[in-house]
Amino acid sequence: MTESSIVNISDVPLADHGNGGIFTAKIGRIGRMIGSTGLGCAITVLPPGKRAYPLHRHHVIHELFYILSGAGEYRLGDRVLPLRAGDVVAAPAGKEAHQIVNTSPSELRFLAISTIGEVDIVEYPDSGKMAAAAGIKNADFSTATYKALGRIQPADYFDGEK
Repeated sequence: MTESSIVNISDVPLADHGNGGIFTAKIGRIGRMIGSTGLGCAITVLPPGKRAYPLHRHHVIHELFYILSGAGEYRLGDRVLPLRAGDVVAAPAGKEAHQIVNTSPSELRFLAISTIGEVDIVEYPDSGKMAAAAGIKNADFSTATYKALGRIQPADYFDGEK
């Protein structure tokens, strides 16, 4: 598809995303389709009982979600809040971890809007993991020139250095 400033949401191609288990979604990247370089936008479609991503907290990238249709839950730190069509949810960088879960018997569709940066640090509280990425292009972490995912071990700054 050629880049345009306008695209109808029904024309956005969706691609499978996740691990095929509890993390299963279809995602269509809208921002890059319309030439947006400062804000990312994606449509996410969650089947019943699924989620697109683990509970996570970005430290650089800000996110905002708009629920287009369906219902579910928003995990925000230790709280679980109901979601329904028309809700707008903010996930500022460095604040509480968040996750959208489809708890309904029908599909949940939402827009995910985010700032675009070349660097981000992401925490995953449920698993104790942390991710770091640099060189991110078009809000797509798979394009990063540096990626690390693992569990942080406490260390002195000079440990192991020569």
